[in-house]
Amino acid sequence: MSYIEVNYPEEKPEFYRMLKEQLRIYTCGEPDMTAALANFSSVLAQAFDRVNWVGFYIVSGGELVLGPFQGRPAVCRIGYGRGVCGTAWKRGEAIVVDEVECFEGHIACDCNTHSELVIPIKSPEGGVWGVLDMDSVVPAYFTDADRDGLTDAVGMIEERLNVTA
Repeated sequence: MSYIEVNYPEEKPEFYRMLKEQLRIYTCGEPDMTAALANFSSVLAQAFDRVNWVGFYIVSGGELVLGPFQGRPAVCRIGYGRGVCGTAWKRGEAIVVDEVECFEGHIACDCNTHSELVIPIKSPEGGVWGVLDMDSVVPAYFTDADRDGLTDAVGMIEERLNVTA
């Protein structure tokens, strides 16, 4: 299957409807979670033109371990409660950061990053299985609509975890 360029609409509800459709096309039916997450991150990278990093960290051995991503090389392991990703894991809730330099303990991977959005992925047991992490070169890039739309999209991964549990 080759990728077909998509022109996403500006209106957030329609944007997220189309995004979820694209995510289904490129991840549905793939039995390997790593392959599905790789395409998930690629679709997101194509959809958001001002995002410079998008990917996953998976909980393993009491820390977040780098998973599939699109962007520059990143920190491989993040401790519980450290940085934006570790804090989202600890809180079990999505975090939108308008300016990463103002987030105490921020872990810098790309000096061009200004804003960040991290969404926990819940396991079937209710704990955090991993996180979706997105960075942007634009300050205050991510909105509440993005947090809500991407939390809904992450539900696709959570559904998959429930099926395989």
